[in-house]
Order: sequence, then structure tokens, then C-alpha cells
Amino acid sequence: MKTDIQTVSDTRKTLVVSLDQPEVAAERKEVVALFAKQVRLPGFRPGHVPVGMVERRWAKEIEDEFKKTVVSKAYRSALEETKLEPLNVISVNEGTIEAGQPASISITVDLAPEFELPDYNGIATTVKSEAVTDAEVEAALTRMRGERADFKTVERAAQKGDYVKLSYTGAIDGKPVAEIVPDKKIYGHVPQTWEEVEGESEGLLPGLGKLIGGLKAGDKKTVGISFPTDFAGAPALAGKDAEYAIEVLEVRERVLPELNEAFFKEHRVDNLDALKERIRENLAAGKKQENRESQRQQVRAALTDMATFHAPQSLVDAETQAVLRDFIEENLRRGVPQEQLEKDKQQLVEAAAKAGETRVKLRLLLARIAEAEKITATEEDIRRNIYLEAMATRAAPAKLLREVSRDRERVRVLQQNIIFARALELVVSKAKTTEASA
Repeated sequence: MKTDIQTVSDTRKTLVVSLDQPEVAAERKEVVALFAKQVRLPGFRPGHVPVGMVERRWAKEIEDEFKKTVVSKAYRSALEETKLEPLNVISVNEGTIEAGQPASISITVDLAPEFELPDYNGIATTVKSEAVTDAEVEAALTRMRGERADFKTVERAAQKGDYVKLSYTGAIDGKPVAEIVPDKKIYGHVPQTWEEVEGESEGLLPGLGKLIGGLKAGDKKTVGISFPTDFAGAPALAGKDAEYAIEVLEVRERVLPELNEAFFKEHRVDNLDALKERIRENLAAGKKQENRESQRQQVRAALTDMATFHAPQSLVDAETQAVLRDFIEENLRRGVPQEQLEKDKQQLVEAAAKAGETRVKLRLLLARIAEAEKITATEEDIRRNIYLEAMATRAAPAKLLREVSRDRERVRVLQQNIIFARALELVVSKAKTTEASA
């Protein structure tokens, strides 16, 4: 067998394997001999069925196995001769494979790109201060008390922080919103709902919480609501201005629980100072975690910028499909209609392709870094990750371990992900860190 290499791109090659007629004939003879040895026919001892009878009786099976054997041996021979390590087989063109003539088999494969590993030491990253101010502690304490607040009905006008029970009916240019979005009638008319006055979280109708301050039970008012251009709750309303007739049904004041012995006991502390200290520690830990994730993002971006090589197209295609699938599932969960996704399909595919290429390049770089740093993932590492996954999904650890262990591809992916994560953490640990000014 002889192999010629044809270059399709930097990462794609076609291996053309040539076999002369005697080689092809020898392969077929070997396949026929194997069949004759294995088949069973009444009246003949095992392995003594006449070859001619075997060829006539199992002609199709012999031809199929013969072609598979030739292609398989051609591929193995090509890899042995060229010393290539393909990532994926893209296509196989077997041409004509017959015992009486030579054969030429073309196998197109994707290869890992060849590149010089860039200097990944000292990547510049910026982090925020991890110092916790007294004001942040007080704000967290207020939120903690707010989670256990009582709500008392009041007769006065609504103030910031109050909760207002109200009804509303919307229209755009005189047409009821309920008719514009019949599948999302909650945006058209609601007989009663609660809205926080100037609350931190946006309510169902954008900006409504800022428009109900000063109103008391029994008040009626028409307010203007502008839906953002990227409004995902009901895309048909995106970018539209609507008028909503509202009626206030009730106003409730939020009453925070006292900072007393019962409150401290509930949070397993002895006094207010101990509670504030715990809050401070938690806030500091949260800031540290946020900074670490921010550094990871910055390092990912920096490594991607260093990746000047071409990514294998088959890997990019597979990752693009994964990104696109995740994006569509997420948007459907958020309530974006299928027809809207179809309308934006071209932009979605382009964005997914860009993200897919970025992910592949980053993984190739991390794989090379892991190789250079001798980073590995042991069986114990895999078991630990499976256990953590079981805890997160509330699955039985032993059962999940058995399921994963039987799936070699899943084990391989899990092992790769562990290695990639460790390589990334190593680069982050080597990063040059600057604290941003306040």
C-alpha cells in the first residue's frame, strides 16, 4: 500500500491510499477463507465447506466484509505510514474495490492545528476591591430582614418599598394588548397583582413600579409603559408604547422584623455584632469568587486572542450545533416564540458559529497548555466530579457512576473538561492582577 497526502486546508488532509491488484486479491482471498472457516452447513465438517459453495452462498456478505476490510486496512496503513493523528474522519471515498483490479481509497480527515504555544504567563487581569464597607453590610442586613418582613395594610398613599395590589388593562393605539398578544394575556389584562413601589427588581410591566408611588387604595390612573426593543416576555410588544389603565386595590407597608434575640437565634449568632461579622465574611467571600470568575473570563478572552491558528472545521461545526441548541432551548424557556427564532435564524447561526470557533480554539490551547504542564485527570478525579454532579442533580451517586462508567465517550469528555478547567486555573494563578480604582 502507498499513501499520498493532499492538503485541503491547514487542518484538513485527504489520504489517498493505493493498492495494487495482487494486494486487493489477497485481501479478498483472506476474507473468503475466514468465512469458509466459520460457516456451518449440514453434511460438511466445520472448516471443510468448499470455497466455491461458500462464495456462492454468502456472496453479498463476503463482498461487504471484503470492502470493509480493505478500507479499514488502508486507513490503518495510511496512519502508520504518515504518523498522523486525526481528530475526525470527514469522508471516505472507496472508489471501486474488486479483486481483479487495483484500488484507490480517499480518506479525508481533520487534524489538530500545528501552532507554537504562546506565552501564557502573566496575562493582565483587573479585579475589583474585595474590601467590604459598612454600607454594604447594612444593605445586606436590610435584605436579610426583608426576607422575613410582615406586610401591614395602610390607608396612606404608597411610598417606596410598599407593595401595591392593583389591576390593569393595556392598549396600544386603542387596540387592547390582550388582542395583540392573545397567548400572553397577562400583559393585556390582570384583575389583581402585586407590585413593589420603586423596587430593585423589575415587575412584569417595565417601569410600572416607578409610576405607582403616591397612589392610595381606590385611586385610578392611566400610565404610559414603553417596552424595550429587546423585550423577550412578549416579542410582539418589543419597542411599542402602551397605555395602561390601573386601579389601586390595596397598599401594604413592609414591616421589618426587630433585631432581637429571636432573630439572632434564628441565624445562629449571639448578637448583632456577630451577625454583621458573618455578613461581612460572606460578602468578602462572594467578592472573591466574583473576582476569580472575572479573571477566568479575562484569561479566556486573552487566550482566544492568542489563537491565531485555524480551528478544525468538524470541531467547529459540532460546537456550533451545541451552542445553537443551548441558545434555542434557553430562549424557548424564556418564552420567545418559535416563529421569532425562525425569523432570526440566520443571525443565530452566525453568532453560534462564531462562539463555536472561539470555544474550539480555547480548548485546543488549553489542551496544549495541559500537555506542557503535565496536567492530568485521574480516575479519582472523575469519580469526585460524578459525585458532585449527583449532588447537584439529586441523583444517586452510585447509579450515576455506573451509568457514566459504561459510556466511554462521556468519560472521555468528563476527563477532558477536568483537564481544561485545571489548565485554565493554572493560567489564572499565573496572571498579573491589578485592582481597579473605585
